[in-house]
Amino acid sequence: MKVPTKLAALLVPGDVIGYRGEWRTVRETAGARGPMGGLAVVVTWAEGDSARFPAGDELVVRDSAAPPTGTQDAPGSPTRLGT
Repeated sequence: MKVPTKLAALLVPGDVIGYRGEWRTVRETAGARGPMGGLAVVVTWAEGDSARFPAGDELVVRDSAAPPTGTQDAPGSPTRLGT
C-alpha cells in the first residue's frame, strides 16, 4: 500500500497531515531555522498548537476526499492496522 506523503517545505494551508496519532489540518506555515542551522517549517494547526519539522521531512497526508479530521486511521492511532 502506497501512503501519500509531502515534504514539510511544500505544505500549504488546508493540507491534512497525520501527526501524533491524529489527522491535523494546516492553518499556516512559516519558515524558521532548525537547531543545526538548517531550514525548518513551523506548522500552526487549525486545531490549535503548532509543530516544527525539518523542511525535508516527508509527512503523511490525507486525501482531500477523506472524512473529517480526527484519529480514525491516522498514523500511530490504535484504529490503524499494523501500528
